[in-house]
Amino acid sequence: MSKQNKADDGEAFGGFHAGFSILVGRPNAGKSTLTNALVGKKVAITSAKPQTTRHTIRGIVHRENAQLILVDTPGLHRPRTLLGKRLNDLVADTLSEVDAIGFCLPANEKIGPGDRFIAAQLAAVGNKPIIAIVTKSDTVDRQALTEQLLAVAELGREVMGEEGWKDIVPVSATDGFQVETVADVLISHMPPSPPLYPDGELTDEPEAVMVAELIREAALEGVRDELPHSLAVVVDEIVPREGRPEDSPFLDVRVNLYVERPSQKAIIIGKGGARLREVGTNARKGIEALLGTRIYLDLHVKVAKDWQRDPKQLVKLGF
Repeated sequence: MSKQNKADDGEAFGGFHAGFSILVGRPNAGKSTLTNALVGKKVAITSAKPQTTRHTIRGIVHRENAQLILVDTPGLHRPRTLLGKRLNDLVADTLSEVDAIGFCLPANEKIGPGDRFIAAQLAAVGNKPIIAIVTKSDTVDRQALTEQLLAVAELGREVMGEEGWKDIVPVSATDGFQVETVADVLISHMPPSPPLYPDGELTDEPEAVMVAELIREAALEGVRDELPHSLAVVVDEIVPREGRPEDSPFLDVRVNLYVERPSQKAIIIGKGGARLREVGTNARKGIEALLGTRIYLDLHVKVAKDWQRDPKQLVKLGF
């Protein structure tokens, strides 16, 4: 498209720009936390455990003259299971459809083989603007941040040629440092377009998916490293409690948590059911805020043996 045509399109939409950007990076690179900071509300689960994002979450950033739709994906990684391959395929499919790519690299971790693997994947995508985002900048001092920015720039030249990344932006999602700058840079690559979502809408994720993610986040707090990969949460139903007055609604939320082994089931439930009650208590607050009403949360833990490697069970569990 010529520059003149682009200008004409921009005028046609009143100078408004809108489009999609994907945040990619190694597991636990800060993608979900940054998504939430950019949107201004929690739309993606965060956890210290790697590989916690299972779905593409669209968070929507609204500006007076622009709309940025953020796609937060599972961390790209070398897959070891069928689930891992499907998550990688999900990222690859999304990469081909977005207008700009944000490549997240943590400030407090040296660039490693995983980062180089992702960088090579991004370089192969072709004609997409790639912005390197150095996350967790609050965790290092100025000297270490400078060294990481130089290392990230060198990685860009290695995989993209002399031009390197379109931009490099350090950011801290926890204290707000340069969050608006990240939004500005990504928006600068969005095409002329009318708004793609209604004003004020922050995500297009179905409520049931958001509820499941909130429960999974609560369940992952303080558990062993093996569990995140083995835990799937499926919302069975969200139904109004019968006989409640209109001015005091109440919802029954019934949910199944699936693990791969009986030993993992015991971890989730805890001694005398204490752990599961704690999960319910912690998740309930977020779910009630999401749904805007009080709920009764009914949690059940089930074993689905080796579900990550079983195509039929992956489909049943929503993958």
